Amino acid sequence: MSARSLRHYEEEGLIVPGRFSNGFRDYCQSTIDRVLLIRSLLESGLPVRLIRQVLPRLTDGSEAGTDVVDAEFLREVQGYRDRLAARIAVLSDQQAALDAYLREARRTDP
Repeated sequence: MSARSLRHYEEEGLIVPGRFSNGFRDYCQSTIDRVLLIRSLLESGLPVRLIRQVLPRLTDGSEAGTDVVDAEFLREVQGYRDRLAARIAVLSDQQAALDAYLREARRTDP
């Protein structure tokens, strides 16, 4: 994890690290866990603005986040989830094509 990424997450309000007396940031285990979750959500294609909304529901340790959720937010998250599923399908097809190519190449390899 780069210092630049950590500063960006802090600027976006996604993490709030502690500070040592010398001004250095202090990343406790819960902040580290939160950063890993943020990275996972970003890698899945979820934009920061949606991560900012969903993150408290995922990290507060309660079931409160499952109560009432804005319908528009759910539509957006579902859209990102659907796009992720589509990308997975494309990658699976590409993997299958490569597997078939390798099987054929091995059969014809002298």
